[in-house]
Amino acid sequence: MAIKRLIDLFKNKFFIVTLAFIVWMLFFDKNDLVSQYEYHQQVNSLKQERDFYQTETEKVNKDLDELTSNPQKLEKFAREKYLMKKANEDVFVIVKEKTQK
Repeated sequence: MAIKRLIDLFKNKFFIVTLAFIVWMLFFDKNDLVSQYEYHQQVNSLKQERDFYQTETEKVNKDLDELTSNPQKLEKFAREKYLMKKANEDVFVIVKEKTQK
C-alpha cells in the first residue's frame, strides 16, 4: 500500500517538476547552498576587518587630537617614532636580536 503511494507520487509530474526545481536551486544554480555559505563567510570576514579598521581609526584620531593639543605629547611622539633629538643630545637605539631555534 505504501509502496504504491510512493510510486504514484513519483509518477506525478508536479512532484517531479517541484523536486527537480528544488535540486536545481540547491546544487546547480549560481546562488546554491555552497555559494551562500561562502558569501556568508566572506561577509563575516569583511565585518571583522571593518571593525578592526574602525578601532584603528579611533586610536589614530585620539592620538592626533593629543598631538595637536599637547606639545609634550608631540615631542614624546617625535622622539619615540622618528628618533628625533635636540641639538645637544645623543640618541641610542637598542635593537633586540631575534633568537632562532
